[in-house]
Amino acid sequence: MVQALPAGYRFDPADPRAPTSDQWARMTPAERARVVDMLPAEVPLELMPPEGDAHRKAKRDALDALDGFFRRVGRKIYLSSELAVFYPGEPRFAPDLLAVVDVEPHERMRWVVDNEGKGLDLVIEVHVAGSRAKDHQVNVERYARLGVREYFLFDRSRLHLHAYRLPAAPEGDASPPRAYQRIVPQAGRFASEVLGLDLLLDGPRLRFFAGNAPLEDADEMITRLGGMLDQVIAHQEEAQRIAEELAAELDRERRLREEEQRLREEEQRLREETERQLAQARAELERLKAR
Repeated sequence: MVQALPAGYRFDPADPRAPTSDQWARMTPAERARVVDMLPAEVPLELMPPEGDAHRKAKRDALDALDGFFRRVGRKIYLSSELAVFYPGEPRFAPDLLAVVDVEPHERMRWVVDNEGKGLDLVIEVHVAGSRAKDHQVNVERYARLGVREYFLFDRSRLHLHAYRLPAAPEGDASPPRAYQRIVPQAGRFASEVLGLDLLLDGPRLRFFAGNAPLEDADEMITRLGGMLDQVIAHQEEAQRIAEELAAELDRERRLREEEQRLREEEQRLREETERQLAQARAELERLKAR
């Protein structure tokens, strides 16, 4: 059921859209908060048709690699996957991967551009199956029109990477460009100004590079850390073995020292006993001579 709300905004559950910027500007903070809460966080199946494990893994690996890298370097950037995005007055969409720089990376249920204060800076779509025109044509036009600075399309089915960037506005022109230019790869790498990273294809995988260092995805990091843990455990076990051998050797030496001390004490006792008996014998001999 369509609801009429303040500032002339009408909410249609069948086609939920954020208010236009003019409508948003006329709303009070409480009205804006109410509208944001009304916008659905879930995304219908037609906007995100399932494309199988290859599609899921490519998105997961890319998000894990980027999220881990930016957390380590301490850069403030918001990353998400399949998040409902609402531009003013536009139909919602949910990119496979999105990035917004210089915003707090806290958890969100949706991205409402006027509420956040800015739109998306980068979108990455992964195409495995379904409509090729959606990713190769519709999204290229839509993201450019909305002002998304960079758009990367990883065509997983054809193992091809397409990259687009909005050109800088000509000097003296206040209106930003709304048509993409292709990013020309250098030695197979596509530079992302938004991320400050290079993207390239490594077989069936989308890779990110910081300089010459590839970013690890979750599986690679788990494997590497698991190998390191195995080495630590092996070193611990070897150290434990050496410690046990040393303790056994020390214990053997202690027992030898104790046995040596016991023998010395026994030798001293026998010497004293012999001297005592000898003294007794001499005394007896002297007694007998005196008779």
